[in-house]
Amino acid sequence: MLYLWIKALHVIAIVCWFAGLFYLPRLFVYHAMSEDAPSRERFKVMERKLYRGIMVPSMIATLIFGIWMIVLNPALFATGGWLHAKLALVVLLIGYHHLCGAQLKRFARDENTRGHVFYRWFNEVPVLFLIAIVILVIVKPF
Repeated sequence: MLYLWIKALHVIAIVCWFAGLFYLPRLFVYHAMSEDAPSRERFKVMERKLYRGIMVPSMIATLIFGIWMIVLNPALFATGGWLHAKLALVVLLIGYHHLCGAQLKRFARDENTRGHVFYRWFNEVPVLFLIAIVILVIVKPF
C-alpha cells in the first residue's frame, strides 16, 4: 500500500513539474517579444515564481518519490531496461530544467540575446521527453 501512495505522489509531482516545464519557456516567448519595461519586469517576476515556487520543488519531489520507489522495489532496477532508459531521459530532463533556470537568470539581468522563435522551438523539448518517458513506463518495450 505504501508503494502505491508513493507512486501517486510521484505522478502528482511529475504533473506539476511538467506544467512548469511547459509554461516557463512559453513565458520566455512572450518575454522575448515584450517591448516595454513594465511588461519585462512582470515576466521576470512570473518566471522567477514559477521556477522557484513550482518547478524546483516539483522536480525535487519527483526525484525523491522516484528513488523511494526504486528503494522499495530494487528488483525493478535490476531487471528493467526500460527503467534505465527512463532514468537516462530524466537526467537529460534535469539538464533541460537547469537550462531553463540559466535562461531565467539571463532574462533577469536583461541579457537575453535570443528571439521569440528560438523559445517557440525550445518550448517543444519537454513534449518529446514526456512522450518518450510515458511510452517507456507504460509499454516497457525492453
